[in-house]
Formats: sequence, C-alpha cells, structure tokens
Amino acid sequence: MPSQPPPQHNVQHSYHQNASQSGRTSLDRDGGGLQPSNATSNRLAAAASVVSFAPRGSSLNPTIGPGSFSSELRSQMLSSRAGSKIDVGSTYTGGITDKMDQGGAASATQQTLYGLREKLNREMKIKEGSENMLEALNIKKAKQTKEQRQRVEAELSASNTRIKELRQRISDTQRTKPAPPTTPTRTRTQDTVPHATITGLRSPPSITRSITGSEDADENAESPTFALAELLQALEVEGMTPEYYVSRANQLVELFKRHPALKYDLVWAIFGLRMQMMLLSESREVVAAGYRVARYAISDAPSIKRIRSFNTDFLVIRSLNNYRKADVEREQALKFVRAFLDVKYGIKEVSRAVVRTIVAVAEQGEDRRPGIQPADQCLDRLRPICVETLAEILVRDPPLLIASGGLGTLSEALAEGTYKSPESLTSAFLYLLDAPQRRKYILPGYGLDSVFTAFTDQLADAAEGMLKQNSRAISVAMRSWSGLMTLSMYNFRPIRSLIATILFPNPSIRETVLDLLFSLLRIKPPAWATSFLAGRRLTTYGRVANMNSAATRDRSAAFDMEEDSGEQSFLDHYTALLLAVLIKAELLASLLQIAQSEEDAMLKRKSTLLIGEVLKLASRLLPPSWSAELQLLPELFSAAAEVSNADHFNASSIVYQISSVSRTLYRSAPSESLAGALPSSDSMRNSGRLDDQPRLSNAGVSFDDATFRQLLIDSGVLNSSNFSKWNWEIIIKVIDGPLQTGKRLDEAIKASKFMKRLMSFYRPFKYKFAEVKNTKNTQKYVKAGCALMHSLLQSPEGIKFLADSKLLRQIAECLAQCDPTSGLTAQYPMFSNDRLTDTLCGGYFPMLGVLSSEPKGLLLLERWRMFNMMYHIADFQQRPDLIKLLLSNFDYGLHGHPRVLLSKSLTAGTKDIRIHATNALRKCTMGPVAAMGGDGELSDSKWAIRLLVTQLYDPEIEVCSTAIKILESACNKKVYLEYIVECRPALDHLGEIGAPLLLRFLSTSIGYHYLDGLDYISNEMDDWFLGRNDSYVGVIEASLARAFLSDPDDSSHRISLFDATDTEAEFHDSHVPPHFYRELTRTREGCKLLSDKGHFEEFAATIREHGMQSEDPELITKVKACLWAVGNVGSMELGAPFLEATDIVGNIVHIVETHEVMSLRGTAFFVLGLISRSTHGLEMLSEHGWDANTTPMGTSLGLCIPNDLSKLFSLSPWKHVNASSITVPETQRTIQEQPAIQKARPPLESSEVLHTLNNEDELNERTMQLIVDLGNVVLYKRTLMELQQIKQRKPSAFRSTDFFKKVMGLMEWNHYRLGIRRLVIDLFEKNVMRQIVFGDDDDSDSSESGGSCASSEVHSLMAAEDGGEDTSGDERTERQRSVSEPVEMRSDLIPPPLRVQR
Repeated sequence: MPSQPPPQHNVQHSYHQNASQSGRTSLDRDGGGLQPSNATSNRLAAAASVVSFAPRGSSLNPTIGPGSFSSELRSQMLSSRAGSKIDVGSTYTGGITDKMDQGGAASATQQTLYGLREKLNREMKIKEGSENMLEALNIKKAKQTKEQRQRVEAELSASNTRIKELRQRISDTQRTKPAPPTTPTRTRTQDTVPHATITGLRSPPSITRSITGSEDADENAESPTFALAELLQALEVEGMTPEYYVSRANQLVELFKRHPALKYDLVWAIFGLRMQMMLLSESREVVAAGYRVARYAISDAPSIKRIRSFNTDFLVIRSLNNYRKADVEREQALKFVRAFLDVKYGIKEVSRAVVRTIVAVAEQGEDRRPGIQPADQCLDRLRPICVETLAEILVRDPPLLIASGGLGTLSEALAEGTYKSPESLTSAFLYLLDAPQRRKYILPGYGLDSVFTAFTDQLADAAEGMLKQNSRAISVAMRSWSGLMTLSMYNFRPIRSLIATILFPNPSIRETVLDLLFSLLRIKPPAWATSFLAGRRLTTYGRVANMNSAATRDRSAAFDMEEDSGEQSFLDHYTALLLAVLIKAELLASLLQIAQSEEDAMLKRKSTLLIGEVLKLASRLLPPSWSAELQLLPELFSAAAEVSNADHFNASSIVYQISSVSRTLYRSAPSESLAGALPSSDSMRNSGRLDDQPRLSNAGVSFDDATFRQLLIDSGVLNSSNFSKWNWEIIIKVIDGPLQTGKRLDEAIKASKFMKRLMSFYRPFKYKFAEVKNTKNTQKYVKAGCALMHSLLQSPEGIKFLADSKLLRQIAECLAQCDPTSGLTAQYPMFSNDRLTDTLCGGYFPMLGVLSSEPKGLLLLERWRMFNMMYHIADFQQRPDLIKLLLSNFDYGLHGHPRVLLSKSLTAGTKDIRIHATNALRKCTMGPVAAMGGDGELSDSKWAIRLLVTQLYDPEIEVCSTAIKILESACNKKVYLEYIVECRPALDHLGEIGAPLLLRFLSTSIGYHYLDGLDYISNEMDDWFLGRNDSYVGVIEASLARAFLSDPDDSSHRISLFDATDTEAEFHDSHVPPHFYRELTRTREGCKLLSDKGHFEEFAATIREHGMQSEDPELITKVKACLWAVGNVGSMELGAPFLEATDIVGNIVHIVETHEVMSLRGTAFFVLGLISRSTHGLEMLSEHGWDANTTPMGTSLGLCIPNDLSKLFSLSPWKHVNASSITVPETQRTIQEQPAIQKARPPLESSEVLHTLNNEDELNERTMQLIVDLGNVVLYKRTLMELQQIKQRKPSAFRSTDFFKKVMGLMEWNHYRLGIRRLVIDLFEKNVMRQIVFGDDDDSDSSESGGSCASSEVHSLMAAEDGGEDTSGDERTERQRSVSEPVEMRSDLIPPPLRVQR
C-alpha cells in the first residue's frame, strides 16, 4: 500500500540533520545532479498518489546555493520525491517494503551520527571553556588557585579524552554505515531504455537496482552509441517532471565523460532539437542541465558552429539577463560560453551580443548603494567570473572585447579593487602592452594608470582593503617589462605620483605605499625590525645581532665560497633597475621629508628603516656613479648643519637614526635569513653545528657565583613550576653559557631546582612540553631543548646527568609505542600524527638530531635501543611521517646508525620516503660547511655523493630527478664536481632529466674529456643549435616569471615539520637553468670547438638580420634564443674574443633601447648583464654608456644599467585604435546588420504619440526610439511610462520575431546596462523566443507551437499582476531572498504588465 507523504516536521528534521552532518553551509556543499524546485514536485504530488522515502531523499540530498560552481547539478528540494502511481509497478524492481527497510536503516544511521555530532560539539565547547579558564587562572597567584586549577586541568584532560573517543566513533560509524545513493542507482540498460506504460507514454525508467556486482558487467556490456540513442529518445518525451529531464541530462553528461569520443559521432539534427527543447523549458534546472549537456558536447570549432546554428545565442543572452534567483541557469549559461574559449579557434565563435551581455553583468553600477565601499557592493555572484571571462577574451581576441565595450569594465574592476585577484587582471593588460600590434587597443597613458587612482585621488577616501588590492596590481605591473616601460612614459608620471602620495596626510596610504616599496625592492625586514618599529632602541640589539650574525656570517661566507662565482642573479639585476627608477622619481627626497615631518612615530621609524635599506641596496647593486652621491644625503646634512634653523635638532636626530639603522643593518646583514624563522627541522638539526662559535664564546665567559645565582633567580624557574612564567631568554643564556662547564652544571643540579624543573618540563609523560600548541611563538621551547641537549654533551657531568635522567628513557618509550614489534601499545600514542602536527611533540626529534651529532650522544641513543625501534618503524612503513621526521633531523656527520638508516630508506622505502631521504642528502653536499682545509670536507661528503649517484638508477623518475637537482647544485664546488665525474654516472636512461648534470660536467677539463669520450658533446651541440636553444627561451622565461612573482614577504605562519625541503626547492628554482654554450665556454677545449663549429657567428648574424623583428612570433623567439646564447658565451672570460670578433654588443644595446616588443627588450637587458660579468664585456658596454658595480677586487657583479635612464625607457606614445573603427567578423555577430541610426527629435507627449501611431511600422519605430532613450538617464522615467502605455494598449507590438531581432541588434551594437536589458526582454512575449529558436513564422504557428507554455505564461502574468511569484515557485525565507536577489526599482516606476520575473 502506498505510503502517505511524510509530515513537514520530518522533512525539517532530516534537513537539519543533514546540515549538521556535512558541517558546512548550504552554499559550500556540492552534489551530483540538479533537480527541480519544491513547488513543482509538490504540485505534482497533489495530483497523484505517491511513494516517498523521506529520510533517504531528504537527509542525503544536500542543498546547493544558486550560483555556486559545482561540477554536478544536484537537487535543491527539501521535500520527498514524487512519481506517478503507474511508475511504481513498472520501475521499482525491488519490493516496496525492502526499500522502506533500507530507508529506515539509513535514517537510523543518520540519527546516530547526529547524536554523536551533538555530543562532540558539546565537548568542544567544554574544552574551549576549560582552556579559557586556565588562561584566566594563570594570571592569578598560583597558591590561591592551585586547587581550582587542578580541577580545571582534570576536566580539560577528560574532555580531550571524550573528544578523541567521539571522533573515533563518528569515523567508525561513517565507515560501516550503509551508503544508499542519493538517487537510487540504475543499471545501464534501465537508464537508457524507458519502459512502456498503459497510457502509451514513456514513463521514467527504473531508478533502483542492486549494488552487488552488476557494475563491472555493465561496464563491459555498455554500448555508448546505444546508450546515447536511448537517452536522446528518453528526452523526447513531453510532459514529464523536471526531475525526469534533469536526471537524463546528468546521465548524458556522464556518458560523455566516460566516452569522450562519442561527441564526435553526434547526429546534430536530433541532438540539437533535444537541447533546444530543454533550453526553452520553464524550469530553471532543466535549462541549466541543457546548457551543461551542450557544453560537454563541444569538441572543436565546427561543433561550436553547429551548436550556434540552433540559435543558442539568443537563449544565452536571455539566461544571462535573468534575475539572480535563476543563478543556477545563469551559471551554466556562462560556463557554456566559457567552454568556447577552451577550444582552438573557439573564440572566433563567441558572439559580440553575448560578450555585451557579459559586460553588462560584470558592470558594477547597478549594485551601487550609498554608504558602502565599492569592494563590498558586488552582490551578483556571477560578477567575478564574468570579469575573469572578459579578461580571457581580452587576451585571446582583443578586438572583440574592445568592440563590445568591455575594456572600461575591466579598468573599473581593476581601479576600484572589486575583483579579488588583481594580479591576473593586471596580467591581461600587460599582455596587450607587450607588443605593438596589441598595444594599439589601449590609449597611451591610460592603461594601467587607473590602478593609481586609489592612491592619488584625495576625494575618493579609499578603504584600506582597496589600497591593498591596488598595491598588488601595481606590484605585478612594476615587476614586468611591459608594465615598467609603460609606467615610465611621460617622465615616469605614474611612479612619481605614487611616491608623491607618501606626503599626503593619510596614514593608510603612507603605510600601504611603504609596504609596497619594501616588496618591490625585495627587502626582507631584519629580525629586529618589529621591535624597532614599536619604539625600542637599536642599541638593545647590538649583542643579539652580533651573536646571531656570527654564525650566519660564517654560514653565508662558506656558502658563498662554495657557490660558483659566475652565477648571475637576474632578480638582483632587475631590482637594481627598479631602484634606479625609484631614485629617479625622487624616492629618497620624499622619504626624508616624511622622516622629518611625520608625527606618527611608527611611520617615521618605518621610513627611516627604508632609507637605510635603500642606501644599503644602492651601494650593493648600483654603479658608483649612481650610489656615491646618494650616500651623502646632501639635503639632510645641510639642514642638520644650520644651527640657527629650528629644524636643526630634528634633522640631526634623523641623521643619527639613519646612521644607527645602517650600522645595525651591517652587523646583522645575513640575519634576514633568520628573521622570523621557525625552528624547522633543518635549523634545529644544525643548531649544534652552526652555533659552535657563539656557544664556545659564551662558555668562555666567566660568571662569578653571585652572577650565576642571580641569573638562575631571574629565569623564574626557581620561583614557579609554571613554565609560562619563566624568562626563556635568560634560560637560553644560562644554557648556552655556564651550563656548558661541569662546575656550573653540577651547581645547578645539586644546589637548586633549576635543572630538575627544566628536565621535568621536557619529559614527555609530564604532559607539559608535549601538550604545548605548535605555533610560531612556542618554538622557543624547542630551541631551548636543542640547546640544552648540546650543552649537556659538552661535559662529563652533563652526559652523566642526561644518562641518569628519565627524559631519554621516556622518549624511547614513546618511540616504542610506534614500534609494531615492541609489544608496547597506547590508545593515543605520544607520537601520533595529530600530536606531531598540533603540539610540540615533534620537537623531540630535533633534540635527538642534536644528540646524533656527538659520539657520546649516539651512545646514549644506543643505550635505550632507540635505533632498533627506528629500524623497525622504517621496515614496517606504517608511519611515513615519523620516518620523514627522523631522516630530516638526524646529523650525518658521524659514521653510525643515522647513515645506515638513511641508506636503508634510500633503497627500501616507499617512493615518498625515497624522495625525502634523497633530499636529506642535500645538506651534506650544499648545506653550511665549516671552513676546512685539504680534502677533509670532500672525504666527509664522498659517501653522500656516492649515495646520490646510486639514486640515479632508482626505478621512479621523480627520485632520479631529485638526485639530479642536488648533484647539479653540488657541482658549484669544484672538488665535488671532480668527484662526481670520477663516479662516472650513466645518465643515458634519464634523457632530458639528466641533461643539466651533464652540462655541468663541461665546466672542467676532466668532465670535458669524459663527455667527449662518450661522444656526448658533438651530439648535444648539434641538438642545441638545431632546436634546444629555442626551447631554452621558454624554460628561462618560466623560471624568471616564477622568481619575479614570488613575494618574499609571503611566509607561512605555521611550520610543517614534514616538509623540510621546501627551502631547498625554492633555492634551486631561483637559479638560472644551465645553458650549453655557457658551460662549453668555461674550458679552452670548449672554446676551440665552438670556434671550429662557427655557431657563435650564426647567432650574431641572426641578431643583426632579425633583431628588430616585431611581427613574427617564431622569429622573435629565435632572436631571443640567439641573444641568450651570445650572453652566456660573453659572460665567460674565455668568451670575450667571440664578442670582439663579431662586434655584436652594439646591436644588443640598440635592441634594448629601441625595440617595440617589451619582452624582447627585457631579454636583451638581461643579456647585457651577462656580458658585463666579464672584464672585456664590461669595457665594451662602458663605451655604449652602460655601467655596473664591481667588488673591491674589481670583479663585475653583472648588474649593469645605463647611465642615462631615458635611453632605456624610450617608449613613445602610439596611435590608438577606437572601438568604433573595429570591424567584427561575421562569425562573431548574432545580428549581422547594424540598426539604423535614430535621428534627433523633440520630445512629444505620450498621448500625442499614441494617436499618431497608425500602423505596425510606425509603432515599431517609436518603440525603437524609446528603447534608445532608455539609455538616457534624464529621459528614463518618461520613456518607461510610455513603454508601459504601448504595452497596455498595443500588446501586439511585442509579438513579432523580426522586431525582437531588431531590438536584439540594437543591444548588440550599443551599450546598455543590465537592468535595461532585462526590462526590454521582459517586454516581449515568451513565445517569441520559441519561434526564433525553432525558426517559425510570426503569426499562425505561435499558438500551436507554444501549447501549454502559452497558457502557463498567461497564468504567470496574472500571478505577477496580483503580486505573486512565477510558476517555478520560491520557498526561500525573506532573509535568503534579500541576500540572493537584486535591489528592485520602486514599484511606482514599473508598469503592472512589466512586473514579471522569470
């Protein structure tokens, strides 16, 4: 017996239950298909008896907000599904009672999950309250709140335990629960073969089947063509529910996904008719499904042409003009248009009428409301994706977008900061500005200048968010050649205006511009910057800076020694040019003025810091002719020297501050690498070795007894057992100093509780250190722990104390909990994945790493059999995160178990473990190494190089690639390079991956002869000359783009202990990809071969003949390739004779100064930098007016810039192409002929007009005139009233298809805002669109072709006049409507016949 529909409260209960299950809002959840709205289902349910499964349909069908971009179109109804009585017997193969039982089981599972989640939420609140209470109690005195704190801690511990149990129960329930599908699944044949019914109509096919094994059989037995035919036949049925059509459309999309080749065999006449029927449906969901099917049917440009032949342009325009409650339809229509852009030449089929509509949606004006910032006014969810679509069209077909009036919309979105990704939008403009054939579409001086409006317009009062958005756009523009060249026109007008805004009395603008300058010049704030800006004196940081920089200077010095001195930094070269531009735009003068006049102390200090950084950069990057005068600061010193002037003291203090900042910057020069650094596994691992110098000096400092005891008292450890009240700076000072001597350590152990409490804090099962949250501020505890391990290993007393303490024993027990063979288990292991991520438990591994750096420490680890446990953990491979932590933190400087464990992981681990272990070898070859004489350094690294060479034969290509990158970096040291060549690695099996390493072999005579014996050099040289040289252009430009767009200020606030190789990966990416001719020219044998082959002369001839080419992209790439080859040869001292013989430097300088393609200018600029690295190259450039900075020894740094910047920035204004002069191809027009231009006329009274309109032509002409007047703000209200009268008295005027096409032509060839477009389309009868799509005539066939659609339209009009809603229904709350629907115009301005919403 059919069951009754469920009561409303059950539906609501299921809905809330589902919401709590998902844990996300309805706008974020995604589903698998689109279903009709509630009103349709309820209306049909009232007409027939139903079988409903409320719990299954409602609880497993999450709602999805309109406009959200999901891959599937899922049901939006909350009520149960409905079907006809006839369907029950013919479609459900299983019994009704079985389905009810299945639904009941699912409902019970959901209720269980609901209850568990409720309990979990309650426990989370209890936990949060307990933590807040503990924080409050920590402020009070410990003795007064001891008992209360104990109770709160007990409750917090119990709450944590309950939360763990509840999470485990929820995961178990989700894993074991039955998973009935949202829509009962079908067999492939049942999906595609509709069953016949008694009435002769096709009913919905069976929507249920067993999930127990027919899946594989169906996959093999499915015939795609047969399934396609059956689905199209099922879509032919009329009069079914929207759910029926949506489900078939979803099946059709899945069929296209499974069989991509099927779309090439479509019979377009049949397929197109089905799509037309769906796109003309009254249901928004059916229309959206139709667009989705049509999108997946697109294969190439001819298929788009066929789809457009079904008049889809009109349908897309109607859908995009729709109201926001139809966002699901508008979204799919926009995705359908965007699919054109993904097809080759598909942009040529995008209609200008469609682009005009997208422009109208992307415009902001309709959403403006007083009192709200522009960035907050965007209510239309499609607006960002419309802006993105317009930007893509701008890149692919600029004339189409310009002719459609979209450039102004993009400029407005960029200037007002309403688009949240200004970088991509700016990149589209930069692409146009790069080449002369694209640059002509942008008016000179007005392309990127709009971005500066937020800073320069004092009346705008821009919000801080808008300033940040625009500063990001400016940053992208000034980091590109086309942007920098364009902004330097008219004597650097935009850049000068930006710098001048620093002087405006607006703190937000000043701070944003200062931050932008820090970012543009790639200045990383030093470690003391934050405290200095807060007002502390710089003298406070003298000793700290010296201590920190001592180790880092040694490290950087060693690092610089191992680096190849011929490496060119293009980032520094571009930064030098940018700094010269800013200095030319009077940056220093503005900063000095702020420093002297600013009242805000923080901004004053910030500008002072920036002055110091700019002076430091100028002395390092700019030639002496540029930097010498800057260092004098003549204006400031002259003001300070005038004793009689009132500003004398202010100027003197600024001089003192700049001097103090400069001194501190010099002292802590390398410390930016440590600024804000978290104790990553690498830094903690090296803490013992890197900080040997300062620790030894601290140990040598003699503390008398009174001073030592006072330090112990000041640390706070003796006064309180609460570690949060301890002074950790003093604790680290004590650990690094006196505790390294046995006497002081013995005193701290026996005469006080200092060591007892400190070791108790670090013991795992005291749950103090192990329960601290893993944040940036808590890393000091890990640093102190590593320092403590290091100090205890320095004396026999410390080793004995460490051996006797419970710390290592408990750490060993924690490792045993993760060892499957130990027999020890724990419900919540100390080293579980969650604990390692969320708490400081991962900090124990850096401490073990410090122990592994000393022989005594290794003995202590062996005493507690920790290595045995580590071997077992590595063997079972159940905890890859733990293995990675161990490998990352061990020190491999000593022979022993760490090396064995690493070797084992390199060969026997999983792919991820092998990659991680290979990266762990990086520090042994290119990490910081203390200065050592002889071959000691090499002998210590031989084992690492041998292991890396072994990794080259790993079966996984990713492992081989990682080893190649590390070996390539190791080749920067000559001793390493020679040893790698001695290992004679075979790289033939790696192909292109091994090429960079083989190139590095060329840089020595040993490697040259080795490769020459393999016949590698001649073959590789021919390959580079014939093609690889051209492909190098793409590689180097991609590498430079990555480096330029990476923001040095962007650093994560949370450290991942498992990703220890990110820094090394970034380091490798910042290096220049090796060039064959550069490596070849390092040796005399290579230079002789290059001279014999004559390749350099060929490159020079190409540059001379085609260097000024700006039209042919292939020739431009060829010229770039030749430039890079010439530059790399010229950067070597042995390559200078080639430059002199060909005299090519003058041609390259000419390209830099006069070429029309900005990216080619940039390439030539970098090539000149390469040439300037050699002594002869710098001499040649100085003859052409270019100069570069040199080291004290006279070696050029390769950072050359012209003495006269105007020669480089010589871009002159170009001839602009107006939008009216652009002719759009016929394929990009919906209406081919331009509407006649309306003549100017005096306004008439509406009563006079209606009496004079005697025939249809005059009526149409008058209506056209009124539609034209709708674009006039002054005449809008009057025009609207007249259109209302025509609609009431002459309704036949809006039933003609020809007249509708004329109106559409008017909107295609002219610009109208979105509200007017909606208004005009709503004037016409809905049947007109059906006639246009099917190509019917105007009159006789309209009523028959409309059918029930016409009657439903009349019903809709009547309902609209009565203030009701349309036929699709809308059961949202008032608040939901206010969020998703636009602000409507006042009702007194809209005539009753026009109050129709679709």
